[in-house]
Amino acid sequence: MTTRKSQVFPLESSHCWACFPLTLTYGSPIEPTKVNVLLIEINPFAPVTTPISLGYISSFLRSKGFTVKILTVGQDVSVSSANLRQLISSFQPALVGLSAYQRTMLYVIGLAKFIKSIDTNIKIAIGGPQATFMPSAAFAELPDIDYICRSSGEVTLFRIAEAIKNGTPFSDLQGVSYKDTDGSVHDTTELEGFADLDRYPSPYLDDVFDYSRMREAIMLTSRGCPHRCLFCYTPHAFKQKVSFHSVDTVIEEIKWINKKGVTRLWFADPNISFKPARLIELLDRILKEGLELEMWLQTRADLVTPGLMKKMKQAGVSTIAFGLESASERVMARLDKHVSIQKVADAIRLAQNEEIEVELFTMFGLPYEAFEDAVKTLEFVKENRVKIMGNTNSQQMQIYFGTDMGRHYEDHNIRPLKNNRPAYLSIGSQYETDYMSHDEIQKIQGLWRANSLDGGKRIVS
Repeated sequence: MTTRKSQVFPLESSHCWACFPLTLTYGSPIEPTKVNVLLIEINPFAPVTTPISLGYISSFLRSKGFTVKILTVGQDVSVSSANLRQLISSFQPALVGLSAYQRTMLYVIGLAKFIKSIDTNIKIAIGGPQATFMPSAAFAELPDIDYICRSSGEVTLFRIAEAIKNGTPFSDLQGVSYKDTDGSVHDTTELEGFADLDRYPSPYLDDVFDYSRMREAIMLTSRGCPHRCLFCYTPHAFKQKVSFHSVDTVIEEIKWINKKGVTRLWFADPNISFKPARLIELLDRILKEGLELEMWLQTRADLVTPGLMKKMKQAGVSTIAFGLESASERVMARLDKHVSIQKVADAIRLAQNEEIEVELFTMFGLPYEAFEDAVKTLEFVKENRVKIMGNTNSQQMQIYFGTDMGRHYEDHNIRPLKNNRPAYLSIGSQYETDYMSHDEIQKIQGLWRANSLDGGKRIVS
């Protein structure tokens, strides 16, 4: 499909929604007798990718009898507000679910306002990493949001959709905070998702996605992480637990995706080799089935071996990403990550020996990190012959809701630059530390961009 890059108009202080680049992708046929659910992922800062999380939610809701469409918003295609108005008016969703991230919150707010201007009866929920631990006080500044999802997306959206279907949208809810018709805010009890991920229908096997638009398939063979890195949202969100799909299910999905003509896979598991034997079984099955794939995956540097790396190469892994964070042992000791710098260097060498491309996730502006420490990280990446491009472009640490850093930033000598930020925004990058001023943080950012092979265009946040 040929597309053109479009202009993204900034949101004014009133959050008027003007024009988003987007692509309407996936869903089930409209059946007027059923409750319709529209799921939207917004990221106007990058090209559209497979909305895997919304795919799982869509597949689960469809299995429960709901009609679902997914709308993905990116920088590579565009539509006017009139087109979106037509979509809302024709599909008539009773519930709209919006993915929320720190950097997209103004877009979420503007889009919610636009949807409510079409039909005030449409209920709007926000979910995703920004929503899970967002304070309920944020409702005061989110006039068009009805629900903030706190638990697993599939079961939480199902509970909301069921309540709307029953005509009682603010009754019998779990896993959410909500604002009822008189503006009162309520926090409900947590709702547990499934520990066995095979209990969720597969969005791939259910043909939720349009493969003709798919450049690479994003896969999730597991969810969660058992570690407690202070800067990371995942440990708190998943209670340091890891849940899995069976290898049989993963292989079935890969074979189906491959049959549809997609050969590039992006494994988004936080730590795919948490169980090394399971990963080896998965790679062996890929080889046994004769599947020709190009794969990207990420894992901890202390969970790879020469044998595992060789097996990865044989199965089609072309790129592996490790979390370095910082090349200063003094700084790393404060992050509760417990991976030595030498271990990362060893893992890089193992991958390079097999001609697997390496990417390193790094950050600056970390607690106890002086400017000289941040320079060490840049030098480590260069010395280990890792290309500074794509995911290896470094970024300032982001302080998000749900992280230990966000909950206890004072204990880590972090000073927010703004104390009057909206309740729906976390500190993000608006801080300095006792060890690095805001100007020094900007200076190290400039050094990374000066050394970047792609101008620092792809920054993961």
